[in-house]
Amino acid sequence: MKAVLCDEYGTPDVLKLVDLPAPEMKPGHVRVQVRAAGVNFQDTLIIKGTYQFKPPMPFIPGGEAAGVVTEVADDVTGFAVGDHVLALTSWGSFCEEIVAAADRCVKFPSGMDFAEAAGFLTNFGTSYHALVHRANLLKGETLLVLGAAGGVGLAAVQIGKALGATVIAAASSDAKLKIARESGADHLINYAEGEYKETVKELTGGKGADVIYDAVGGDYFDQALRCINWNGRILVVGFASGRIPTAPVNLTLLKGCSIVGVFYGRFKQEEPEKSEQAITEIVDLYRQGKLKPHISRRMPLEQAREALNLFVNREAEGKIVLTAGA
Repeated sequence: MKAVLCDEYGTPDVLKLVDLPAPEMKPGHVRVQVRAAGVNFQDTLIIKGTYQFKPPMPFIPGGEAAGVVTEVADDVTGFAVGDHVLALTSWGSFCEEIVAAADRCVKFPSGMDFAEAAGFLTNFGTSYHALVHRANLLKGETLLVLGAAGGVGLAAVQIGKALGATVIAAASSDAKLKIARESGADHLINYAEGEYKETVKELTGGKGADVIYDAVGGDYFDQALRCINWNGRILVVGFASGRIPTAPVNLTLLKGCSIVGVFYGRFKQEEPEKSEQAITEIVDLYRQGKLKPHISRRMPLEQAREALNLFVNREAEGKIVLTAGA
């Protein structure tokens, strides 16, 4: 099978397209012919060796895949050959065939194609966990989403609207903000034009945002502390800007606000039953038409390096997927 291999840490340019034997079947697993694999910012960190998880070298990057079940282990129930599934793999998905743990696979709804499925669970799972479990976002509250045109950002915009919040989308260009508007954002801020904190205060009658979803970090987090409402919650989702910020904790005292960490991978490990229920809930929101992955690019497996470099260069919009097979 064709696979994208990482055998040294570095930029996406270190990756190689190789031919490998099909993976061996294991108890508790299903074999899946991959049709699409989701590309995420954390993939760039894993191949650099700077992510929380470090797979043993050499390894295949890619944390989520969608495809067709071709084999089921004898001890697995609930799946059959021919099922269309999405799988969370942490790594190992940038290839034509995977053997995935059955408890990390989900049958996806009819009407969802492979690319949408591969771009669904990581982004929407992360943002649902952030907004529902960590922030307890309430109907009528104001949600500010930083990096609103990225995969998790657009998911946060859509989930925020589904929960009844007023959503302010912030991004670095008008083109990106147009995508956020199409996903339901009520207000738009182009933070390339200057600091956004005063605009947030204007839009909220001087109060500030109740919840700030920050997957960007750096200077944008610094401003978030200055436009958060009393009893507000700042969600630390990631650091796409490249700088991990340091919080002046006196501001948390003055604002009465909380800085809340969001780590979807650890959540799935620590609270599997709650995680499975969340997946059921976001799939149901998809069926209701309230959630829809924005697939900006479908690129062949052979272009994995180019796809990952879009994240490195901060050019990624919505969800990027790699396609494989038929």
